[in-house]
Formats: sequence, structure tokens, C-alpha cells
Amino acid sequence: MISDSPDILFENSFSGRYWTIAPPDEGIVQTLAHAVNGNDLLARLLAGRRIAADDVEVFLKPTLKQLFPDPSTFKDMDLAAGLILDALISGTAVTVFADYDVDGGTSSAILTRYFQAWERELGLYVPNRLTEGYGPSPAAFRALKAGGAELVITVDCGAAASDALQTADEIGLPVIVVDHHLMGTEMPPAAALVNPNRPDDTSGQGHLAAAGVVFVLVAAVNREARRRGVQPKGGLPDIMQWLDLCALGTLCDMSPLTGVNRAFVRQGLKVLSRGHGTGLRALGDVAGLGVIDSVYHATFVLGPRLNAGGRIGDPWLAARLLATDDRAEAVALSERLHALNEERKDVERHILEQANVQAEQILAKSPESGILIVAGEGWHPGIIGIVAGRLKDRFHLPTIAIGWGQALGPVAKGSARSVGGVNIGDAIAEAARKGVILSGGGHAMAGGLSLNPEDLDNLKTWMATHLADFHAARHAARGLAVDATLSIGAISTELFDGIESLGPFGQAAPEPVFVLRDVLISDARRIGENHLKMTVEDEQGRIEALAWRCVGTPLGDGLIKRGRVHLAGRLKAQEWRGKRRLQFEVMDALSAGAGAKK
Repeated sequence: MISDSPDILFENSFSGRYWTIAPPDEGIVQTLAHAVNGNDLLARLLAGRRIAADDVEVFLKPTLKQLFPDPSTFKDMDLAAGLILDALISGTAVTVFADYDVDGGTSSAILTRYFQAWERELGLYVPNRLTEGYGPSPAAFRALKAGGAELVITVDCGAAASDALQTADEIGLPVIVVDHHLMGTEMPPAAALVNPNRPDDTSGQGHLAAAGVVFVLVAAVNREARRRGVQPKGGLPDIMQWLDLCALGTLCDMSPLTGVNRAFVRQGLKVLSRGHGTGLRALGDVAGLGVIDSVYHATFVLGPRLNAGGRIGDPWLAARLLATDDRAEAVALSERLHALNEERKDVERHILEQANVQAEQILAKSPESGILIVAGEGWHPGIIGIVAGRLKDRFHLPTIAIGWGQALGPVAKGSARSVGGVNIGDAIAEAARKGVILSGGGHAMAGGLSLNPEDLDNLKTWMATHLADFHAARHAARGLAVDATLSIGAISTELFDGIESLGPFGQAAPEPVFVLRDVLISDARRIGENHLKMTVEDEQGRIEALAWRCVGTPLGDGLIKRGRVHLAGRLKAQEWRGKRRLQFEVMDALSAGAGAKK
């Protein structure tokens, strides 16, 4: 077993963090080593992730055959599948109402392509973040009814839209809700409500993104069609061809990579690498990618561009791109999304500079503050979530970023990101119940809210008091869990390939973190806007190291001085002209000889 009280390896790093390591039980390591052909490091990494010897095979090689859930275990799944098949057969006018993020876009694209396979058109509606907010509204459902929609399928939203669903029921517009967000105990009126996180669902699949739920849904429709003995002219659609969309939605929504999600992503990346999806291939080309085949490509290259339309531009762009088979249209849409993403970066940079100053002032005045609340007039509501996440990562504190004014409306909108142990969604919901803000909620790690700008000081005071007792969580958030110590000489392509076999990495499936002890930074230079590239050496060799977004931070200030340090980070591989070069991606550092505990 792994100790529940890990040892402190180092403390007082450049970033103000402490590093921990939890040595596994050597007996378990030996047992696991037998399952991985004697690979000691891989066995230790598996032990650190609490993978039992009997589960090693399915963990390292997840397949849909082993992990795909029975659709009938989802509440209302069979009902929804039957209603959709009825609509496909009868030619009912159906519209999908999609959220404006990647999960919503990929979910709508899977359904669009499924309908196309039946030679049916699926209408599309994506709300505007600024004017309509998140999810369906009574006005939107009235507009869809007036436009001729006979059935609406909401994806990645709708489970908590009680007023909108009540309106749809009153005007005779049937709605199938396909969602994955937490919801209350009261069931809103709907023709079917498929959500593995509804209180009475017993599927055990609450970790799925909306794209995953939709993928299970089209499998259920296929099953129902086989049961009835019906199919389109070309035969039942092969849904496996859309695993790239399922994987992309899963990764970009930060869904836990456990259970079937591991298979969705592992198999979906293979589909993505083939480049058959016209929209994603065009977006990859515009972004300068060759083969698209990694979690990084999906999450940090494609994802931000797909999200850019919903953040600061046309919210329909991503869904249209993912559903098109027209190369010319795909290139045009991709170029527009790429340009919007560049614009988003500029807006983010401007807001983040102001937010960092505010955060530093808050901590200078109140070093023991349990939360950061930063705000500014004109801060774009499509960007504040990113800014809150950046500050949370830098200062290791729950953060709320708030914006209002100009063309954004008189009501302030806030977005929150949290650390382990502080349920920010509950805190925001309690603030709403107490009348401190107009509305808000979320989940443990993220949330949203609205309030009048003049109530901002009241929110700061209330949150400071409400979170005053979270000292243990605040301390834990500064911990960096390390898997093992490496020497540079031990780093090889064989070792890297063994580490990579643990993937896919993501939420709830952390990429291994290693420490390079007492190494020399012999060269450090700034690259790009605020990154550092370094040459790192020890007695056994040297390796190139990179530290992202660190210039102007305590970490960057410490690294640029060079000298002997301890480094914590991850191994990466850089492909160039068919050759692979290993690099070390620095997460944190401290001077050698300082802060040692073991």
C-alpha cells in the first residue's frame, strides 16, 4: 500500500511549495513488477496509483469491449433512444441545443453526424454567452418552437434549467435532456432526462463528460434500431468513427480519466491521428500540427481554439466546424477560430496583468487569506474563468475573478476555480442562499456567480469569513506530490516509453512527477513571451529543460539565476524531423541544499 502520510522531500521551494513522496510497499512493488515484465519504475508508478496486479492489464490497455457501460443502466437512456429513433423514422424536425464549450460542440457533432447517417438533418442552436448565458432559457425554447422544431435535444446543459423546461412543457415542445452536471432532487419536466449524475441514476458513470453520455446514447439508438429491425440505406452507423469527438470532449471538459473514459481517450486519439475528421484536420493544419495524436494536442492546441468562439466570438463556430465535411468551409471556420484564439490571448494577458497585481496586494495585506477575489470593470466574462485558473495555479488558493460593465451588462459575472479540500461551488451556493450574491453555484473545483458590482465588498467579507477555517486545505494545496527521483543519466527513450504506457494522462490520472536532485543550470534564456529554456546537467549527463509562464514569478526569478538546484517536473518528448528528443518540463524548483527534509 501507499502511505496516507507521505514524507516531505523538500519544502520552501521557489514557488512557496513543499514536495512530498510516498514510498510504496515493496511487496506490492514486486508483485506488480511481475505483471510488467520486471519494470521496477513502472511497478512503482502503478503502486503509487493504487492499481492492483489483477487490474494492470485493463489499466494499461483499456478497451471499450471491457469497459463500455450497458446503456440500459442509465436512467431514461432507453426512453431517449426510442424517442430519437421514432424521430429519425418519422422525419420529425429535431434541433440540438448545445453548450458553447468543446464538450457541447463535440456532443452536438456526434448527434449531427448520426442524423446525417440516417439521411436526416439536425438543427443546431448554441446560446450566446453574453446575451443568453449558460443553458436553455424560456425565450430560446419559444424561438425554437416558433421556428418549427418538433423535438429538442439538449447536450451538456439542461438538467438544471427548470424554468426553461417548464416553458417547453407548456408550449408543447418535447425536450430530451442529455447532460452530466450535478442537479437537484426535483426532476424538471422533460420527455427524457439522461444524466448519470441525476440523483436516481444508478449507472455509476457520473465521471462521463457530455460527449461520453452522447456516445453511449447513439449506441443505445443503434441497439434499439436492431431490436426493431430498422436501419438507414447504408446500414447502421459505425459510431466508432466518432471516438475522436468523444475523446476531445472528455479531455477538454477535464473529466476524470477513469473507467470507460480511459478507453474513450486511448481509442479516440488513434482515430484522431488518422485525420479523417474534416473539421479537426483543418483546425490542426491552421494550428501548425502534423499528426494530431496526443492529449496535449487535444487539450492545449485544439481545445482553446474551439473554445474561442464561445468565449469572445460566435458561439456557433466550433459546433459548425466539428460537423462539416466541406474542406473549404472547415478551413475558413478554423482560420476564424484561430484568429479569435489569438484575440482571446491578448484579452487574457491584459486582464491577467491586472489580476496578478490585485492578488499580490491582497496577500501583502493579508498573508493568511484563504481566498483571492479579483475584479475589474470591463473584464470579459468569457475570459475570467481562465484568469481565475491561472491565479489559482500560481498562488495555490481558491480564486474568484469577476467582471462587469461596458458592453457586458450592469450585472457582474464571476468565475471561480478552487483547490482540493475547498468546495467552492458549495460556498458560492451558500452565498446565493444568504443573499450575498444574486445567484451562483457549481461543483467542488469550479463555479460561477452573478452579483451587483456594489456588493463586491460584501462578497469579499463574507467569503473571507466563510472560508476562514480551511487552513488545512490551504496548506495541502501547496503540496506537490512526487513519484520518484531520477538522475539525468537514467533518462532514456525506453524509460520514457514505459512512463507513457501509463497514459492517457489527465484529470484523476496524473502524469508522473520526478525530481532531479542537485543539478546545475548551466544556461537559461527567455523564449517566447514569458517562458524559460535551460540546459540542466549532473555528473551523468545533461538534458534540455523548459519552464512555462514563469518569467516574472518567484519560480522564474530563481531559475534565471542558474546555479545548482533541485527540479520537480515531468518528462516530455519533442518530435522534430522524425527524431525524438527528451526534455524536462519544470514545475517547481529550489536551491540545492535548501529546504531538504530527507
